[in-house]
Amino acid sequence: MASLAPAKTKALSFWQKVALGIAAFDLFAFLQFTARGFVDVGAAPLWIHLHAAAMLAWLGFFVLQPTLIARGDVARHRQTGAIALILALGVVVLGAYSTYMSVATRHVPGFFAPSYFLTLNTINIATFGALVLGAVIALGRDITAHPRLIVGANVMILEPALGRLLPFPLMQPWGEFAVMVLQLGVLALVARHDLAQFGRVHRATLASLAAVAFSHTLVEMMGRLPAVHALAERIAQG
Repeated sequence: MASLAPAKTKALSFWQKVALGIAAFDLFAFLQFTARGFVDVGAAPLWIHLHAAAMLAWLGFFVLQPTLIARGDVARHRQTGAIALILALGVVVLGAYSTYMSVATRHVPGFFAPSYFLTLNTINIATFGALVLGAVIALGRDITAHPRLIVGANVMILEPALGRLLPFPLMQPWGEFAVMVLQLGVLALVARHDLAQFGRVHRATLASLAAVAFSHTLVEMMGRLPAVHALAERIAQG
């Protein structure tokens, strides 16, 4: 006689949980920001819509990839990985362009100097790209490094979402430090997973932690330099 007990659903893997958590947080941050009336979606220029579309697609693949691995579909994971890599390139290019155009059209948040905003976004985007590239290279050398570097890359681009939830105008000059602590907190969960799995923190997790800390340090060092201020002014003046 067939059992009437419901089939047990397979628990989500650690990497699925992390991807879903980051993606859900990003979406919530931007949706609530729009719902509160801070964004006029219809008036936004085309490059903003393209940037948003690339980010949404990237987050979709960020969730899809560990799901395929959890299902044992390694072949499809590799096939869709090529598409994800193209999307990552799109995120970098459109993110850099959006930063440039925001400065050029003087659409920079009031609590940021244009030079600081330019430095912050440029360094974040570059670090994101470097971590994704490292994750691709790791596929042929250390497969366990790949998901950790991909998570590190997505932690780097948590900053725009955090900026839409945290009361930045009230947190200056410590706002960036708070963002760094929260980003490192996400990676601390990965470090805890490493300790349970390997008995040590994986070097790719350490690299991601270092990338977050170094990027914030570099932003603080460069964001207020007179040369960067002059560059932002030249961009704004066309």
